[in-house]
Amino acid sequence: MEQAGDTAGRLDRSDGKQLAWIRAAGQAPTVVFLPGYRSDMAGEKATMLAAFCAAHGQAMLRFDYSGHGASDGIFEDGTIGAWAADALTAIDAMTEGPLLLVGSSMGGWIALLTALARPARIAGLIGIAAAPDFTETLMWAAMTPAERTTLLRDGVLHAPSQYGEPYVITRALIEDGRNRLVLNGPIAIACPVRLLHGQRDPDVPWETALRIAEQITGEDVRITLVKDGDHRLSRPQDLDLLCNTLGDTLAALRNACSGQDSA
Repeated sequence: MEQAGDTAGRLDRSDGKQLAWIRAAGQAPTVVFLPGYRSDMAGEKATMLAAFCAAHGQAMLRFDYSGHGASDGIFEDGTIGAWAADALTAIDAMTEGPLLLVGSSMGGWIALLTALARPARIAGLIGIAAAPDFTETLMWAAMTPAERTTLLRDGVLHAPSQYGEPYVITRALIEDGRNRLVLNGPIAIACPVRLLHGQRDPDVPWETALRIAEQITGEDVRITLVKDGDHRLSRPQDLDLLCNTLGDTLAALRNACSGQDSA
């Protein structure tokens, strides 16, 4: 769903595949929404944030990774590295100046990787049930020996999902994910970070937020736990919390910039 004043298009990824995007002009920093695994830029959180940004004159970019939503590609061909590269491609081509990354679930991992790849441009980062390293700590770790054998032998495993169709887990996804792990050492991010996580999240333990905060080297990290919140955090009160967090973070960033300008 597009907001009034949005522009939409397709971005050539240089390999013949195109990424679908929607962009809104406005004041900096540009809010960039990074969707989760098998999610896209038309989801509830993405469209709610787009409406918030439109109402406040805030620049925003949202897009679909390859194999997701309206973008080209086959989902099963994707990996964390490929989707992180999609994020950098979209950001580099479609934005200028400072960015505020908002990553949901897998998008939280992509946000961390993006912040590490473009540190000078990242003004802030918000994670919603952020799930860094999930291919190793949640997928691989949860597999039975028989499932691991099937994955390694066939290159693919169909795992049950409470959200509908089975998850398609590929060997490439697992092996590539091992090269992108971030919680196994310090995460050199200095910008303000805000982490929202439901304590009734059945997919990503809320303690993950604590691990992220512990590993980030910057001091301005805050965690908000929603005791009765699930993984999606898409109830009206959860979306209100997200928008309030975005608004507060933007206000703090502008105040900091004003203070620097007047110094």
